[in-house]
Amino acid sequence: MNASTEPRRTRAEWRDYLHRIIFEADTPAGKTFDVVLIWAIVLSVVVVSLDTVESYHDRFGDLFYALEWFFTALFTVEYVLRLLTAPHAGRYARSFFGIVDLLAVLPSYVGLLVPGSQYLMVVRGLRVIRVFRVLKLMEYVGEANVLRRALRASRYKITVFILTVLVIVLFVGALMYLIEGPEHGFTSIPRAAYWGIVTLTTVGYGDIAPETPLGQALAAMVMIMGYGIIAVPTGIVTVELNRAATALANQLRCPGCGSGDHPMDASYCRLCGEALKQT
Repeated sequence: MNASTEPRRTRAEWRDYLHRIIFEADTPAGKTFDVVLIWAIVLSVVVVSLDTVESYHDRFGDLFYALEWFFTALFTVEYVLRLLTAPHAGRYARSFFGIVDLLAVLPSYVGLLVPGSQYLMVVRGLRVIRVFRVLKLMEYVGEANVLRRALRASRYKITVFILTVLVIVLFVGALMYLIEGPEHGFTSIPRAAYWGIVTLTTVGYGDIAPETPLGQALAAMVMIMGYGIIAVPTGIVTVELNRAATALANQLRCPGCGSGDHPMDASYCRLCGEALKQT
């Protein structure tokens, strides 16, 4: 009986050991694994980017191809190990990092059927976000939560603002189409609306411009309006940032895992058990 159960315990121990290395950065082995992984991600993105430079592709194309498949094989093995060692494989596969990890390997295999799609592997750069977990930069995670809350709180106001801008652009584009006409480059209302977007955002490509005095007067009004419009979303997000930061300051945050929303009289973190600092 002991002999039959021993292999199961051994596999379970190996699974737990690999889980600590792959998913956690608290141990030296786990931190080393993540640091090596981040360097591999950076190098793979560099290889894919350099391969798009024609002169480098002509000289080192074979080397880039070999390195591309080396990193693909490496990340494939890593992804499979994460699925095998995750407590809930399905939950990991549907998580943000799980989807990014999958997208890091799919382009190479899809590239065998659809040439050129392998260059989508630059999505691997998103995986460098894991550096927050490696370096335990919980204060940055907290600030990211403030920004996320502010953007979520201001999404309705920003949506209304964008819709208003679109209405203004279409109106100005229609006017400019009537004023300038096709003979001055405003061949259609969508083309004129494109000019309105470029002008209202103060980008100013210069590929199309009004030539009549009335058109130039309208363009001047749109330019001046653009300076005021740019400040609107900035003010909206700034107000929500202040509110989110104030709300976060009134919460107890765990120094260990960074989780918040603890009652003000709590002494220990509800997730990891770390002692909370009372403020």
